[in-house]
Amino acid sequence: MFEFQQYLGFIFAMTVVTMAFWLLIFLVGFVTYWATGGTIELLKEKKAKRKELNEN
Repeated sequence: MFEFQQYLGFIFAMTVVTMAFWLLIFLVGFVTYWATGGTIELLKEKKAKRKELNEN
């Protein structure tokens, strides 16, 4: 049926594909977290600036 080298090749290929999949999931989550945090900070800065201008 299959030789041992073919089995090792299949396991290696599946390991690489699985690692790439989880890396992609991690990067998507990280970029989403970074973009959300940046947007929130930008909105806070704008709100503080607007509040400062209204007080003067």
